Amino acid sequence: MTLKSMLGVEKLGVAVVFIFYLIAGIAQLIILAMSNFGIIPIGVLAVLCLIAAYGLIKMRKWAVWLVMILLLPEMTFAAVPLYASIMQQQAFFPNLEGLLLNLMLVIYVIATFVASVYILVKRQDFQ
Repeated sequence: MTLKSMLGVEKLGVAVVFIFYLIAGIAQLIILAMSNFGIIPIGVLAVLCLIAAYGLIKMRKWAVWLVMILLLPEMTFAAVPLYASIMQQQAFFPNLEGLLLNLMLVIYVIATFVASVYILVKRQDFQ
């Protein structure tokens, strides 16, 4: 049984982007809960990511627009802590934990950009 058949999506790339937005939304909900609900914009992004994931798996045209709208806030969500971490530590690699956090944030920014571009390119497949 393949990932495409399990998710009911014809395009493997859309299934991968769906999983990315699903994981991003869940991770942001976890961050929100760990902050004692003190960072409400993260909660909004989390809900929007989960809605985008649903729209992507159902191949809805509005999901393309939502992914495009989420591009800038999601990249900012990762870039600001990355910048703060580097400036606070005065290095990209202050220690192992700092390196892993910074690498994760860089990968998240790149993945968000790649996922958005992929969905934009494949927008004709959505209904």
